[in-house]
Amino acid sequence: MSKVWFITGSSRGLGRSLTSAVLAAGDRVAATARDPEQLKDLTAQYPDTVYPLRLDVTDKTQIVSAVQNTIKKFGRIDVLVNNAGFGILGAAEAYSDQQVRSQLETNLYAPIAITRAVLPYMRQQRSGRILQISSIGGRIGNPALTIYQAAKFGLSGFSEALAKEVKPLGIRVTSIEPGGFRTEAFSSMTTAPAVEGYEKTVGARIGLFKNNNFLPAGDPGLAAKVLIGLVAHPEPPLHLVLGSDAIDRLKQANLEKSGEMEKWLPVSISTDADDALNL
Repeated sequence: MSKVWFITGSSRGLGRSLTSAVLAAGDRVAATARDPEQLKDLTAQYPDTVYPLRLDVTDKTQIVSAVQNTIKKFGRIDVLVNNAGFGILGAAEAYSDQQVRSQLETNLYAPIAITRAVLPYMRQQRSGRILQISSIGGRIGNPALTIYQAAKFGLSGFSEALAKEVKPLGIRVTSIEPGGFRTEAFSSMTTAPAVEGYEKTVGARIGLFKNNNFLPAGDPGLAAKVLIGLVAHPEPPLHLVLGSDAIDRLKQANLEKSGEMEKWLPVSISTDADDALNL
């Protein structure tokens, strides 16, 4: 039986690649975008299996409406993919309050809100898959991306806790953590105003992304195939890192964190109460 997918950010990048691949595989998709007109070609090609929906993921009313309309249209939601998101580059102190809010609202609050809106239906079904498109930046911090990565760290943490909460209900959650993929995500990033003193950290990373010096390793079409296969897997992982660049960075970060923990272990355990071993 074909599955029903609910995919946010379906009009471009990984979301577009995934939506196209899911439809080609014969499943049905509630494809959401700020501008559903950008999905016209898919609507023409798959008139019976794609359901384009206007959705600003920061609008709670639109979220509830989109989920309810999908249930009315297809009767169920088998797979939720929280993909919509964007980044702003800059030093932590350089962002405006509005820029900080926009990053957190889109990249953290929105996927939480959409997940919460879909969960009652998956709970009633006693089945479902939730794919949270986080980032390797949800595991490793880097300069120029503090607010974006604060959101992604939060999303990965939410997903990890949620997975334990809903597993007995037949719902599986995976935090997808890609490295660089060949989409417009990096080139389309806006920047906060430059601040003196951060040239070697923030400035260097902005230059990497903005001066055509960064060629991502990841292929979004191949990632889409992986995600479709993941949904069919009986025991999906809690975290799935995508891309050799992301794997290399995570291995190095894990070594550094493990070394730091061991170095400071005596201090860590020195705070235990005298009777802690007897508890």
